[in-house]
Amino acid sequence: MGGTKHQDFAPPSKGPDPPKLKKRLYQVWRGRNKFLCGGRLVFGPDGGSVLLSTFLIGGPALTFCLKMYLRIPEVNFLYGRLVLIIGLVLTFLDLFLLFMTAASDPGIVPRNSRPIDADGADSVVSLDWTQYGTPSFKLPRTRDVFVNGHTIRVKYCDTCMLYRPPRASHCSICNNCVQRFDHHCPWVGQCIGVRNYRTFYMFVSTSTVLCIYVFTFSLLNLTKEPGSLWRAMSKDIISVTLIVYCFISVWFVGGLTAFHFFLISTNQTTYENFRYRYDRKENPYSQGMMKNIKETLFSKSVPSMVNFREWVIQEDNSFVDSISQRYCGDIVKPNGKIDLELGKPPSFLQNLDYNGIDESLKKDKGGNVNLDPYFFPTDQEDKYATEGSLADDDGTEFSSQRTSSATYRTQA
Repeated sequence: MGGTKHQDFAPPSKGPDPPKLKKRLYQVWRGRNKFLCGGRLVFGPDGGSVLLSTFLIGGPALTFCLKMYLRIPEVNFLYGRLVLIIGLVLTFLDLFLLFMTAASDPGIVPRNSRPIDADGADSVVSLDWTQYGTPSFKLPRTRDVFVNGHTIRVKYCDTCMLYRPPRASHCSICNNCVQRFDHHCPWVGQCIGVRNYRTFYMFVSTSTVLCIYVFTFSLLNLTKEPGSLWRAMSKDIISVTLIVYCFISVWFVGGLTAFHFFLISTNQTTYENFRYRYDRKENPYSQGMMKNIKETLFSKSVPSMVNFREWVIQEDNSFVDSISQRYCGDIVKPNGKIDLELGKPPSFLQNLDYNGIDESLKKDKGGNVNLDPYFFPTDQEDKYATEGSLADDDGTEFSSQRTSSATYRTQA
């Protein structure tokens, strides 16, 4: 007729789970690295320092090459062309090695997505109360492994949630554990590890040769000028600037070349040299000078442990993790298990305000709580009325009644 018709509303059906996002590993990597070309190039977080190093190397070197090109008609044709070509080759080789060092994986150790299970046989029980107020099971901070007949102590990394391999260390700048960690180079903007140490040493040594080369031929250009040396210097300011610049730079890059050659010949890293001092005790990795040089400079490159281009499934757990860490961190263990048998209520229960719970309940004229029979059965209503009459002299209820009130509030 003209009235409204009753319609049967079916409860909403539970839809399928939302599809999980598939992304490349470099897109969800938790380190501070910067990636280019779809994850093929791995830079450090301060990748802009590569541009500064490129300017400091390429600027003076290309200026020298341009000056030699303009001087070709004034000098011997073969001499001028040869000096120019060698200068260009050294310059671009040095820049290429700089780029190879900065854009390659230094030997990043793949991190675990969750902590190691604390229920393992090697775990130890800690009775200390953590910041959340709960006893927790902690893994031993170190483990002993044997390398070439020597006992090496490796440490557990809380960030990567793994025991670091021997000679590995965690870089706080890149936020990664790196195999055979040497140091984090600010001029390259990248960690120096097992996979890019060879190119790093070649870059430093090539820079030393380039500085000596530019310094030598800039000085020769001054000496070949007619008249006194001071007169030639007053006319050729560019050569004087290059001589001073290269003289200062060669002490830096030359010192690095000599120092790292010493480390290579003794099979040490910069980190080990400053931390462990193998001159006071035996180095378990040294195999003799020639074998050490062969291992570092002429051995096969170590393959990468991380494929940054592989597809991974990204689960949106950021909100759940933040809520669990903030409110349930005291009852959720690192392995995901929940322990409710604690010595005191969890922090998120302690912080609840129970004072307004009773006030929010409706009361009749006699002051009794008027419960809605739709939500509360009759037996619970009688129970609450009995519990509500129990109060101390100050008019404050016991904690058990407050907990009961909180339970009713939750059910409502």
